[in-house]
Amino acid sequence: MLHPKQDIATVRADGQSLAPLIHGVVITPAATHVDGRGTLCEILNDRVHPEPIVYVYQFTIRPGMIKGWHVHRLHDDRIFVSQGTLKVVLYDDRKDSPTHGMVNEIHRSEFQRNLMVIPAHVYHAHQNIGSTDVLCVSMPTRPYDHASPDVYRLPLNTDDIPYKFEQRIGW
Repeated sequence: MLHPKQDIATVRADGQSLAPLIHGVVITPAATHVDGRGTLCEILNDRVHPEPIVYVYQFTIRPGMIKGWHVHRLHDDRIFVSQGTLKVVLYDDRKDSPTHGMVNEIHRSEFQRNLMVIPAHVYHAHQNIGSTDVLCVSMPTRPYDHASPDVYRLPLNTDDIPYKFEQRIGW
């Protein structure tokens, strides 16, 4: 006789995750307005994150590729997913944080666009888990300094972060 295990609830009926977030991480749904001409999607306003817009760039991730691990010491990241499907993994290494040591695995896509705020000192990595390029718009709270970048990296297979990227074929 088989003994299947019942799934546990992971999202609310509206699709929002039930998992707790690392302290300071904010995910805000983006409103998309549709009319006969096309769409308009609201990416950022001062109700979401009051820091001014000082630098904006876009980045892509090819299918199956991972960008990370990296952390910023001087600025927060504000990242909007415009196209594609990705997994974002966060690790809270802040000693004074109430969520110190917590790992978040968050799936994001163009189907439920949102803006994610990642606080300084939280490590993060992005993995394209879809079949097309991911396109993101990034609006950090501080301009990029080409002479002294506020980017500190660890290898993907580090033992310093309790998370391992793996290829899964489903369950």
